[in-house]
Amino acid sequence: MKVINLGETNSVMNRFVAELRDKTVQKDSMRFRRNLERLGEIFAYEISKKLKYETTEVETPLGIAECSICKQPIVLSTILRAGLPLHQGLLNYFDKAENSFIAAYRKYGKDNKFKIELEYASSVSTDGKILIIADPMLATGSSLVLAYQKLVENGEPIHTHIVCSIASTDGIDYLSKHLPHKSVTLWVAAVDEVLTNKSYIVPGLGDAGDLAYGVKL
Repeated sequence: MKVINLGETNSVMNRFVAELRDKTVQKDSMRFRRNLERLGEIFAYEISKKLKYETTEVETPLGIAECSICKQPIVLSTILRAGLPLHQGLLNYFDKAENSFIAAYRKYGKDNKFKIELEYASSVSTDGKILIIADPMLATGSSLVLAYQKLVENGEPIHTHIVCSIASTDGIDYLSKHLPHKSVTLWVAAVDEVLTNKSYIVPGLGDAGDLAYGVKL
């Protein structure tokens, strides 16, 4: 699995990540959502450089222009609910893409141990397409692996791009061990080293779903 950390290069994206982490800025949920959406747009632009293009003739009012257009079918997928703003940013650029959604959550038991419950999946066929999965926080990686496995039940994608705003090193290692090596690329904006005994990323940013949409019951 190839890992591309866009945060290693200085760009305006790093300001968006800083605002996502800042507990004062986080009080503005609309800005929090918009910053995740901005990251999705940046990731979409960078992923677009890896796709295949065909030359197409476009008629202008004054003549014919040759334009390079990506015609590969794309499926955008996200894990509800936290992934929705990041998903929207990707969709802003890949506006012709099909969309799939996964509902998954942590079900805690004793000693802070949990298992991932996958309750719902609404997916189009991924066979022969480019699959892009958005999840703002890659902690243990277990929910992303389950989501991937569920999505590819509907066909084998040509390539899968996984998009995360912040990833833990443990999560990256888990994906590397459980996903196809050559056909998956992980895109991140930042990598954090620490994962607590409750599987929270430190320094991270907190609960992305709560910050975007309000504290859940």
